[in-house]
Amino acid sequence: MSDAAQPSAAEVRAAAEAVKAALDRHLDAVERRSGEDDAAVYAAFDELAAAAEAYDELLYDTYDEVTPFEIPGSDGLPAYAGPEEPSALSVLIRRDYTVVEPQRLLSQAQRIADLDPGSATEPGAAQSSAKPGGNAASAVVGSSVHAALGVLFGEYEPDEIASRHKEFGLEEGDSTLWVAAADEPPEPGEWLSAPFEQADPQRVVCRFDVSSVFDEELGFDDEDDHIAHVPDDPGGDLLDDDSAGPSGRGRSRPDPGDRDGGSALEAVERDR
Repeated sequence: MSDAAQPSAAEVRAAAEAVKAALDRHLDAVERRSGEDDAAVYAAFDELAAAAEAYDELLYDTYDEVTPFEIPGSDGLPAYAGPEEPSALSVLIRRDYTVVEPQRLLSQAQRIADLDPGSATEPGAAQSSAKPGGNAASAVVGSSVHAALGVLFGEYEPDEIASRHKEFGLEEGDSTLWVAAADEPPEPGEWLSAPFEQADPQRVVCRFDVSSVFDEELGFDDEDDHIAHVPDDPGGDLLDDDSAGPSGRGRSRPDPGDRDGGSALEAVERDR
């Protein structure tokens, strides 16, 4: 930060006073709470978190000093604004992988192409004399990661790739699953050209995140068994390890308001 942009001592003092005022408002809201889900307590909690974060940043920028406070992240879901009784759903899934063994990936893809030359056929692609019935892609699939990925994901369902990723030379990264409410089913083909543009966090009914960062934070090993608890699910076991994540590593983002960190795998809370 340049000298011109440095906050003044008065700004740091004002931020400290804002934290004190936010503390008073939070305590007052807690003392007057009307129930477990009191909106005033939640609002005061968020205000206190924002004030503490602002003070922490100004203190560091001005004096190169930090506070002992752990500021909760603001990456939870916004308030739900979808229909009370959804008549349609969209399931949005993202899974990240790293190609850690390219040769294994190439070998597996070439094996698929050899057994089924048509698996590497692309509409409009040049035909390959080396592999009759296929095209140029099938001839190079064993030497091109780009072509190999096309063959792999064309042959197997995403869930099967997730469960067998090591066989294909892949390593899991983060993944997430959103279940979003819709007012009515879309028309066939309506969103295929831009499938992710209409993802609305305010219509997410429940969400499940998988990341090694949660293993590190909560001290769990991959072999641990954990259950996903969905809000309003009486049994609390709608998702087991297999459905929560490719290797049972499912973790949700801990609720900032949960001082104990929550269970190892929970739906991301909406109310914080």
